[in-house]
Amino acid sequence: MRSRFRPALLTAALICAPALAPAQQLLEQYVAVIGAQDLYNSRGIRLVEPWQILRQDRANFHRYGLRDVGDQGDSFFADMGNRAAMEQMLMRGRIDPVAAQAIVAGGATVVVQVWGRNGLGDHVTVDVFR
Repeated sequence: MRSRFRPALLTAALICAPALAPAQQLLEQYVAVIGAQDLYNSRGIRLVEPWQILRQDRANFHRYGLRDVGDQGDSFFADMGNRAAMEQMLMRGRIDPVAAQAIVAGGATVVVQVWGRNGLGDHVTVDVFR
């Protein structure tokens, strides 16, 4: 015997379920070469976290004009506020463990993808360029 409550439960669940968020879009992708100057902040302190080094790479590229051969430009991190959000964006995203080690060691070439919606960045993914 079929229960009459199943359709009612399904309907209630659908009504109570939150609306699905729109899908994330790839907003930007660039290749970054992590050179020696990217490993130190503007006070000369050695950076030890991948997000710090990625942020410094973009500051060097956009603010200081220090570019490694192979660095590609991006428009997202041209904004200082977006560079400041790099740590949180990486925490919400993904970094290949090999890329993380290579960034901290220096000399890595990585592909960075900025994901979000409506032009606002949400998270980044970082992989070693192969």
